[in-house]
Amino acid sequence: MLYGRDAEISVISDLLATVRTGGSGALVIRGEPGIGKTALLEHAADNSAGVQVIRRVGVQSESDLAFAGLHLLLRPVLDRLDALPGPQRRALEGALGLAQAEGTDRLLVGLATLSLLAEVAEEGPVLCLIDDAHWLDRPSLEALVFAARRLDAESVALIIATRGDDHARGLPELRLRGLSTTAATALLDAVPLTPAARYRVLAEAQGNPLALIELPTALRAGGTAGSYRPGALPLSTRLQETFHGQVDELPDATRTLLLIAAASEGLSDVLTAGARFGANAADLIPAEKAGLVRIDDDVVALRHPLIREVVYQQAPLGLRLAAHAALAEVLPGDHNADRRAWHLAAATVGVDEEVAAGLERTALRAAERRGFAAAAAAYERAAGLTSEPEARTRRFTLAAETATEAGELDRAGTLARAAGDQSTDPLLRARLAHVQATAHFWRGAHREAHRLAILAADTVREIAPAQAVRMLVQAFHTAWYVGEDELKAVADRMSAIRLPPDEPIGPLARLQFGAFARLIGRDVTDLPPLGTAFEEALAASSGRPRELVLVCGAPFVIGADAHTLEAATRLAAECRAQGGIGILPTVLFFLAEAELFHDGRHHDARATASTALSVAEDTGQHQWVIQLKSFLAYLAAIEGDEERCLRLCADAMSGSAIPMQGALWVDWARATLDLGHGRVDAAMNRLEALTEGPGWYTSRQCAVCRPGRGRRTVRRSRTRAPRLRSVRPLG
Repeated sequence: MLYGRDAEISVISDLLATVRTGGSGALVIRGEPGIGKTALLEHAADNSAGVQVIRRVGVQSESDLAFAGLHLLLRPVLDRLDALPGPQRRALEGALGLAQAEGTDRLLVGLATLSLLAEVAEEGPVLCLIDDAHWLDRPSLEALVFAARRLDAESVALIIATRGDDHARGLPELRLRGLSTTAATALLDAVPLTPAARYRVLAEAQGNPLALIELPTALRAGGTAGSYRPGALPLSTRLQETFHGQVDELPDATRTLLLIAAASEGLSDVLTAGARFGANAADLIPAEKAGLVRIDDDVVALRHPLIREVVYQQAPLGLRLAAHAALAEVLPGDHNADRRAWHLAAATVGVDEEVAAGLERTALRAAERRGFAAAAAAYERAAGLTSEPEARTRRFTLAAETATEAGELDRAGTLARAAGDQSTDPLLRARLAHVQATAHFWRGAHREAHRLAILAADTVREIAPAQAVRMLVQAFHTAWYVGEDELKAVADRMSAIRLPPDEPIGPLARLQFGAFARLIGRDVTDLPPLGTAFEEALAASSGRPRELVLVCGAPFVIGADAHTLEAATRLAAECRAQGGIGILPTVLFFLAEAELFHDGRHHDARATASTALSVAEDTGQHQWVIQLKSFLAYLAAIEGDEERCLRLCADAMSGSAIPMQGALWVDWARATLDLGHGRVDAAMNRLEALTEGPGWYTSRQCAVCRPGRGRRTVRRSRTRAPRLRSVRPLG
C-alpha cells in the first residue's frame, strides 16, 4: 500500500486508462532518493493487467556506453525490427551494435524506437517503465524522450523516474515531495516503536518513505533515541549507513555477488563472474531473504539505487578491481566489446596501452553511432591510461572534439586544457585551438574565438593547406561577429592558399570567399559568378550535411536569400528523408530566415522556426534553442504580439550561457517591438548599440528612426547596404 500518494496514483491510473483505450502518453516522476519514485513504478506495473510491460533500470557503470540502456530496454522486442521502415531499422541496428553503424542519426534512432514500440502495441497496449533515468547513457535517454514527445495514438505509455531536473525535460511530470505527517504516521503504525523512537524516525525521515521504512531497522539494530542529532548528516547518507549495516551482515560470497551485480546486473554475467570467486547462485539467497535484491527474469535487481552505491563503495579497492576484471573475462563476442573495454579500464590502475587502445576503439564506435558524449568519455579515459605524451595528447584532443560534437562546451574546454600545449604535432595543436575556438564562439566570446580560429589555420597553413582552408571557412563566421577588418584578414589568408583543383573543400571555400569578398567590397572580377560558385559548392558538398549547412549560409550574408531558400529547402528535405535530424535546427533556421527576408513570409518562417525549436529541444542543442527562441521573439515583434515577444525574449535569456547570436536577435526583437509601439527613443538606443556590433541587417532600420541621431549609422550603412540587399539575382 502506498501512503499519501493518492494524487500521483490517480495520474498513473489515468495514463493506464488512456493506453488501454488506444491513446498514448508519457510521464516523468522526479524526486530525491527514497521519495517513492520506484514504488510508483511498481504500482504502475502491478496495476497493468492487459498491458505489456517493458522495464529498464539505469546503471551508473553503463552510463558511458552509447545506447546500452536502449538496447537492454528493447532487447525483448528486437525480433520485430524487420517491421520498421528501412532507414529506421538500419539506424536502430547500427545504434544497438546489431549491424555496422553508417553515420547513424541519433534522432532517427528515436523515431525507430517509437515505431518499434508502436509495432509491439499492435498486439496490445505497452507500458515502458524506466527507473533511475539519470544513470541512462545520454543517447538512450535522448531517443526515449524523442519518442515520448511524439506519442499519439499508438497505445504506448512511457513512465520515467529520475532524481534530477536535467533529464527528460519537456514532458508531463510529477514532482514528489515528502509525505505529510498524517501519511508518515500511518506508514509507521505497523512498526513496533517506542514513542521516543517514533518521534526520532518522523523527525529524521522528513517524510521520505524509504527513510520511514529503513530507519526503524537501524534503531532496532542498536541505535538509541538519545543519540539523535538533527541534521547531523544528509538523509541520503543516513540511509546509506542503514543499508551498509544490512549488507555487512551478509556472508562474504553474497557480498561479492552483490558487488558484481552493482557493476553488471545480468544474472548470467553475475553468476559466471562470481564463479571466479567461488560463489554460486545459492549465495544470492541471503540477499533475497534480506530484501536487498530480487531476480527478475535474467536480471539481478537491487531493491534501491542507494543499495547499489553502498555495495560498490564499501567494497575494498582490490575486490572492485577484481570484480571488473572478472566481468571483462566473461563478456565474450564483438557485441560485448564496449562493455568489456570499460570493465577492463575499471580494473586498471595506472597506464596500460592495450586497455587504452580498446577504449579508443569503443569511442570510435560510439562516435559512428552519434553517441558523442559516450565517445568523449571513452577517449578521455583512454588518455588517462596512456603514458606516451603524444598519444595521450591525441586522445585528449579526440575527447575534446567529440565533446564539442555533443554540445558539451565546458567539458570540451576542460579536455582541451588537459591536452595542454606539450604536443610537437602542429596538426594536434591546431585541432585543439579549433575546439577552443568553437567553445568560445558559442559562449559569445567571438573575439577570442576568432583569435583561436586564425591561430589554428596559421599553425597548419604550410603543412596542411586544405586543413587550413577548412579552418578559415570557420574563421569567416567568427570574423562576421567581430568586424570588417577581421573579415578582410581572413580573406587575405584564404586568397594566399592555392589548393589542387580536385580538393574536396575547394568549391565550398570559393563560395565562402566569394560571398565575404563581396561583403567587404573586395574586387571580385577574377572570381566566378556567385551563382555558379553556389551551384558548384552545392554539388560538391552532396552527402556531407555539415558542409551543405555552410553552403546554405554563404549566400545569405550578402542578401542572396533566394539561394539560401533553395539550398535550405533542398537540404531540409534530404535530412527528413535520410533521417539527418540532428542538423535540422541549423538547416531550418537558415530556411526560416530566408522565408522571412526573401519575400516576407513571416507566418511560414514562424512555422519553420517552431519545428526547428522542437527538434533542438529534443536533441539537447542548447545554443540553437536560445537562438530559435530569439528569432521567434523577433517574428512576434513583427506581428505586434508584445506578450509573446517578451516571453520568448525572457526564455531565451534565462540560461547561464547565452550565445551572442541569440542575444543579438533578442535586442533586435525588442527594438522592433519598441518601434512598432511608437517607443522611438527606446528603439533607437537598442539599434544604435546593435550597429556597433555585427548588426548587418539593422543599420537601415536604425537610420530611419531619427534622422538626426542616425547620421553616423547612415554613413556606416552606406558602405554596407549596397553589398547586402542589392546583389540579386546572382549569376
